[in-house]
Amino acid sequence: MKKLELGKSGLQVSEMSLGCMRMDQLSKQDANLVIKNALEHGIDMFDHADIYGGGKSEEIFADAIDMNPSIREKMVIQTKCGIRNGFFDFSKEHILSSVEGSLKRLKTDYIDVLLLHRPDTLVEPEEVAAAFDELKQSGKVRHFGVSNHNPTQIELLKKYVDQDLIANQLQLSLMFTPMIDAGLNVNMEHDPAIVRDGGVLEYSRLHDMTIQPWSPFQHGFFDGVFVDNDQFPVLNETLAKYSEKNGVSKSAIAIAWILRHPARMQPILGTMNTQRLADIAKASDVELTREEWYDLYRIAGNKLP
Repeated sequence: MKKLELGKSGLQVSEMSLGCMRMDQLSKQDANLVIKNALEHGIDMFDHADIYGGGKSEEIFADAIDMNPSIREKMVIQTKCGIRNGFFDFSKEHILSSVEGSLKRLKTDYIDVLLLHRPDTLVEPEEVAAAFDELKQSGKVRHFGVSNHNPTQIELLKKYVDQDLIANQLQLSLMFTPMIDAGLNVNMEHDPAIVRDGGVLEYSRLHDMTIQPWSPFQHGFFDGVFVDNDQFPVLNETLAKYSEKNGVSKSAIAIAWILRHPARMQPILGTMNTQRLADIAKASDVELTREEWYDLYRIAGNKLP
């Protein structure tokens, strides 16, 4: 598994991360197998959130590996906060209490990366800054970032926050590409030309923020996976062609498509299936050509200008 640097933090991590949202559905034994399998295939970063399984996913993760300092130093743990029942909350009080809860559930003294989960329109950035300062100074959080934020929202935070915001977790897949579409359809009068995210792809590259694509196998917004989906026969035929050429699975090709982008993104893999994860991890060894990348982009339903 290749490595990348998260932002300009100096933190070297696997170029894919295991998303632990569904870990609450596993037994301790099965979760142990999933985590060990990820580490064996070079995936050393694990993505959590305080709301995943109502906190149970973090608990099972720690229990499954009998969390201790020697195990902890082998992994990079990221968690998120800010989503509550029916509203968003970036208040200092909630950020601090959320981190305390995650630390307790994860049985660790520190979080490597804390992300603000979804934008809170009632955010008071001074409170975020105060919370980040306290967490950094206490050693409870080492690095910070955001999730699902646009450039202007990030700039608002950066006006007050002293710490670098090193990552932004955003939805992206071969069949969900608005951040790419707008940059290819500049100055045109059709739907793909609409800039919906403030140019977050280019902003991230300019400001050294690592994009972490979530749901990398979804089409639409949680409409289902596109791999081996009968709705997309031509796409799956093309994935199969490149799959055979590279000796990897179709899912690995879908991830290799994301990894090929020079923005140096870090996909979040949500599978709890050990064989599937092992197959997907092989994407790290695949280098799609420029022609192959655009071929998949077009066959996924996109038209070039």
